Amino acid sequence: MGFLADALSRVKPSATIVMTQKARDLKAQGRDVISLSVGEPDFDTPEHIKQAAVEAIRRGETKYPPVSGIVPLREAIAKKFKRENGLDYKPSQTIVGTGGKQVIYNALLATLNPGDEVVIPRPYWVSYPEMVGLCGGTPVFAETTMETNFKLQPGELERAITPKTKWVILNSPSNPSGAAYSHAEMKALTDVLVRHPHVWVLTDDMYEHLVYGDFAFVTPAQVEPALYDRTLTMNGVSKSYAMTGWRIGYAAGPEQLIKAMDFVQGQQTSGAATISQWAAVAALEGPQDHLAEFRAAFQVRRDLVVSMLNQTNGLRCPTPEGAFYVYPSCAELIGKRTPEGKVIETDEDFVTELLMAEGVATVHGSAFGLGPNLRISYATSNQLLEEACSRIQRFCGSLR
Repeated sequence: MGFLADALSRVKPSATIVMTQKARDLKAQGRDVISLSVGEPDFDTPEHIKQAAVEAIRRGETKYPPVSGIVPLREAIAKKFKRENGLDYKPSQTIVGTGGKQVIYNALLATLNPGDEVVIPRPYWVSYPEMVGLCGGTPVFAETTMETNFKLQPGELERAITPKTKWVILNSPSNPSGAAYSHAEMKALTDVLVRHPHVWVLTDDMYEHLVYGDFAFVTPAQVEPALYDRTLTMNGVSKSYAMTGWRIGYAAGPEQLIKAMDFVQGQQTSGAATISQWAAVAALEGPQDHLAEFRAAFQVRRDLVVSMLNQTNGLRCPTPEGAFYVYPSCAELIGKRTPEGKVIETDEDFVTELLMAEGVATVHGSAFGLGPNLRISYATSNQLLEEACSRIQRFCGSLR
């Protein structure tokens, strides 16, 4: 009998973390590396949020918090959902976790039994299927294509649902593709879900505020009120408020589910860091001026990267509606050789050789369930993005 749990054999390491560490290692060796592999805004946390944390420390807000979150934050979450999404939740229907990842994991751990299926559109955030597997469930993948801008179509969702389906995970705007669903596109999906009353919806809205142009964000329970009683709406402060290290995610849903998640979290981590929670109160209830600044900067970066990649030999890059990623196809370069004679057989080969040859760190699309593509994060300066894209152009031009 082995010492380690069998469940670990069903889990792969995070490709984004692996590529980021490779970039760090090369930098430590003195290499000039531009990392486009990290899903983290390069902006600083707004000053009023940091100040709220300082004031919380000075007030002595340093004791154990309630498992589900401090009351002022749960009240702020309920107000946020009403104000921005038209969703009515009581504070008792909300929960705070140590990042959005914990919120999702707790929901799955509290609900999945062996044999339960979770429908996940691909490309997907790398952690979704691994969390499903760790919780004893079975991930079932629903296909998307570049031709539909990586958006799940109603027919594909219908085909993926079986009597064993317990959850469908929807992420809009998406990590890794940046694709976001319009009201009409989301309504087409919720129409399918209404016909399957045994299926719950777990919606990951972490990039809600990072949408561009005239695009209007919507979330499933907002589009289809009939799904309200079987939807967990998850969000957080990491991306929109540049608070990745503060580790605060939150969700709202049916009270029975929230209580089950509270039960799990109580035996797992207890409450999220008190000081971070007070900072999150300031994020949700304080000035929101920075959101427009973030959006404007990211849109310029998106347009720069999409333009340069589409001028690159062998790459095709759709223009995403949100988040801070692009997901270009490198299919035309599979089978080509590097100047050293290395054959590019997979998208993983492509990103590995790109890192070694030009010092640009990206993540291969097959890690997100759909390739041959690569995920590029444009959450860095225009100057670095322009230099990185020039290096990508040079690398692709060298392949024969």
